[in-house]
Amino acid sequence: MCEIGDTGGSEDTVGAAFGALLEDSAEDLYEHAPCGYLSTLMDGTIAKINTTLLGWLGHGRADLVGRRRFADLLTVGGRIYHETHIAPMLAMHGEAGGLALELRTADGTRLPVLVTSTVKKGEDGTAQLIRSTIFDARDRRAYEEELLRARRQADEERDRARELAAILQRTLLPPALPAVPGMEAAAYYHPASADEVGGDFYDLFPLTGDTWGFFLGDVSGKGAVAAAVTSLARYTLRAAAVYDPDPVGVLANLNTVLNQEFHGADPRYCTAIYGALTPEPGGYGITLASGGHPPAILVRADGTTEFLDTPGGMLVGAVPNARFTRIGLHLAPGDTLLLYSDGLTEARTAAGRDRYSEEQLLEFLTARASTTAPALIAALTALLTGFGDGVEDDTALLALSIPARTRP
Repeated sequence: MCEIGDTGGSEDTVGAAFGALLEDSAEDLYEHAPCGYLSTLMDGTIAKINTTLLGWLGHGRADLVGRRRFADLLTVGGRIYHETHIAPMLAMHGEAGGLALELRTADGTRLPVLVTSTVKKGEDGTAQLIRSTIFDARDRRAYEEELLRARRQADEERDRARELAAILQRTLLPPALPAVPGMEAAAYYHPASADEVGGDFYDLFPLTGDTWGFFLGDVSGKGAVAAAVTSLARYTLRAAAVYDPDPVGVLANLNTVLNQEFHGADPRYCTAIYGALTPEPGGYGITLASGGHPPAILVRADGTTEFLDTPGGMLVGAVPNARFTRIGLHLAPGDTLLLYSDGLTEARTAAGRDRYSEEQLLEFLTARASTTAPALIAALTALLTGFGDGVEDDTALLALSIPARTRP
């Protein structure tokens, strides 16, 4: 037993014991580290491997050291990748990190791993060994597979939602416009998003005798609630027109229905133009009424183009006793009437991202005077397509024209 003050021998003993402990800890850390350690000669022959990696592989040390190459532990695809990419990378740069590979264990199963390798060089700069650190990537692989599964499921659900939205959207629009004697009609619907049902709608339908009704509107909001309002608006307009074909009365009827149905905490309203067609000598007489909607545009055969304003027309459904006004016009041979929703005039142009204004639309139509309804809708469809993602809202178009008289 050492006396106090006699520390010489005890310091040597403690130092020796501490050094042995450090040496033992370093070796234990190498052998039982939470990752695999592997050293190979430059030709890939395994020179040293720790216990952790041997345990993962299910091999004995004598089975691998000096007898197998690192590439022998890889799958077929891994061996090809090692020879074509990893080995040249180590030869050129002396290191390769973050390599996702698969090792084959003794029982034939695959072990996903992440490998980082560096080349150890001697004092003369000659490459001597390749040291590799190997991490078990099974948990990471399982996590990645779960992410992929969740993504596939999300993609499938999104596709189903888009399909349902497209089906629902089609039910809110006429499958085809009917043939009106002595008139050409064309329509187009441009959805701003494939994920949501839009609120724009249009229709053209026969009334009593040889008269016809038509309308185009835009419901506030998107999605299922907007679709419900759109459906209600379409069928209300059709039913109201049969009961009383006067355009002001038709919009007043729709206003009453929407205001009564959606007057709570989530009020819903729409803008709409309703028109009645009546045959007249040399064309059709048209009576229009508008409720807060962008004005229709008349394109005359002689090149005159004008907005058909209905001053004072209020939003449909916003207040109980909304006011609507009517105007009348005659559609002659070569004339075209265009109804549209504000998705067109609020779109952003490809150059400069400015809004496409009503004035620009009027200039566009003036340049296409004496056109036909199908030709005009085709030109506007190309215009919308050219805006790309600048079309931020759904857009509905409806055009009516009287064929120009052919000269003998």
